[in-house]
Amino acid sequence: MKVNNHLVIMAGGVGSRFWPMSTAECPKQFIDVLGVGKTLLQLTVERFGKLVKPENIWVVTNQKYMDIVRQQLPEMPVENILCEPCRRNTAPCIAYVSWRIKTKDPKANIVVTPSDHVVMNIQEFQRVINNCMDFTADSDAIVTLGMKPTRPETGYGYIQGDLSASSLRNKDIFRVESFREKPDLQTAQEYIKKNNYFWNAGIFIWNVSTIVNAFRIYQPRLAKIFESMLPVYGTSEEQATVNEKFPQCENISVDYAIMEKAEEIFVCPADFGWSDLGTWGSLQTLSKHDLYGNACIGDDISIFETRNCIIHTTQERKVVVQGLDGYIVAENNDTLLICKLSEEQRIKQFSGEN
Repeated sequence: MKVNNHLVIMAGGVGSRFWPMSTAECPKQFIDVLGVGKTLLQLTVERFGKLVKPENIWVVTNQKYMDIVRQQLPEMPVENILCEPCRRNTAPCIAYVSWRIKTKDPKANIVVTPSDHVVMNIQEFQRVINNCMDFTADSDAIVTLGMKPTRPETGYGYIQGDLSASSLRNKDIFRVESFREKPDLQTAQEYIKKNNYFWNAGIFIWNVSTIVNAFRIYQPRLAKIFESMLPVYGTSEEQATVNEKFPQCENISVDYAIMEKAEEIFVCPADFGWSDLGTWGSLQTLSKHDLYGNACIGDDISIFETRNCIIHTTQERKVVVQGLDGYIVAENNDTLLICKLSEEQRIKQFSGEN
């Protein structure tokens, strides 16, 4: 473990895709989606345990989730929880934490990750991250992880890599040819026939000087905002200043702001059982199944004549399901959802949340 390694976890997302488990008050990163006794945020921190010291872990979240983060990560320094006053996408989020880290550790080497993803092969994940951090520690390279696709997925963006020659410094890392938007099914089918298209996992590795300089070059207005706050980082005035300045930031993703513009962009193809758990269907695919394709998460579930269902009932004393095929059954507190998997895009409508 290197002393300059830092981890940034983006945990400000809101939404109800896993309703009724997740809500705007408690999004999916703060709940035990997998039924393992730990939230997705806690699992994210755990898999970086051998790579980054606790004092070098940073969480960027919305102000209203501050107490949840403190409760779930009590070992983290409170000052490392950075609060956004409003949502402005990933570029301002990353710019803020990058300038903040630079004031503390000018030699920081950073991995940025979402808080709500799942990784099955932790050992391989750690090997890949460590390899990439070695690559970026003393260079001006930006590395993104490219997940080897297992199906023609239309819900992910793609990275096209140039696999004709690897980097001279690392045989596992290649230059990026282009970033591709979420494709239609026919285009996705064409992508997976080739070996140089990868799912964009939104996991980035760079050293702090590289990313700060990239913002200065490609997003000077954003850079000016966070540069102007240098006198207050780490002081009692920081939050008030952020509350004033952050709403001035453009609402833009780091992909558009930096990744598609910078020159020294590389991809590291990886395969460690990754999912962004964007839907109940993805949770069903990822979870352990019985012989009939059912994934059950809960302590006391009995199923009969039931196929291809995801049943997530961790609070009920006993649940019995009979005669369903291709359904979601999920409960949380006083709410029970029974919905066709094929209709789960309507869950937001059912939930009554905006």
